[in-house]
Amino acid sequence: MNTSWVLLIGALLFIWRWARRSGFTSTERQSTAPVLRSDIRGEEGERRVYEELLDALTWLCGENFFLHPGALLLNHAPGTAYPTAEVDHLAITPFGIFLVETKNWSGLIEPGPDSGTLIRTGSDGKREARTSPLRQNRSKVAFLRSVLPALWRIEGVGVFASNNCVLSPSLPATVMRRTDLREWLRGRQARHAISGSARIDVAKAWQAIQSVATIDEAALRSHRTNLRVNPKKVTILP
Repeated sequence: MNTSWVLLIGALLFIWRWARRSGFTSTERQSTAPVLRSDIRGEEGERRVYEELLDALTWLCGENFFLHPGALLLNHAPGTAYPTAEVDHLAITPFGIFLVETKNWSGLIEPGPDSGTLIRTGSDGKREARTSPLRQNRSKVAFLRSVLPALWRIEGVGVFASNNCVLSPSLPATVMRRTDLREWLRGRQARHAISGSARIDVAKAWQAIQSVATIDEAALRSHRTNLRVNPKKVTILP
């Protein structure tokens, strides 16, 4: 076998291993292929946050954690116009269950006029009022708290994936950059240890969440299509 063939096979093997480790298979990428530029940016941001979570949780927990490879739906309001809510990343650890909402915004991010709004200032100086990822996570966190044991800590987190993002120090600590995730999770682990609270059984927690969640790709596409029918408005501020 000549050298070029050896290099080609090695490259293909590297790509295959990377895809398995990241949890995004070629089939998944094709079945949820983005059609809008915003979808492409969002998917790139989610991939970067997933990799950061995977590395951080492996460092903190070894193999004793569960990180869902991609988005999933919570069946939080059956029978309503919007019966499902999408979770970008679900992480289950012995010290907490975390719902991570990812944003791939650039620019300066500051608090808005209320707790559910953030202000983004772009490189062109334009200011936009946008929904806070914490607000987007609020109902999902409340739903899981209502169906899971009260002793299990469940928390929503907003993570900004872009390297060209500056966060105001006035924002809540649960709004952070992707690179802040590792130390934030380490702090949560340390706080849990000091509290003396019972550790979460990761396998049991995932089993319980599956009873109120959907990971079907067709359902996920249907959910996203439903949201596009009524797009959220963005306000331009002076």
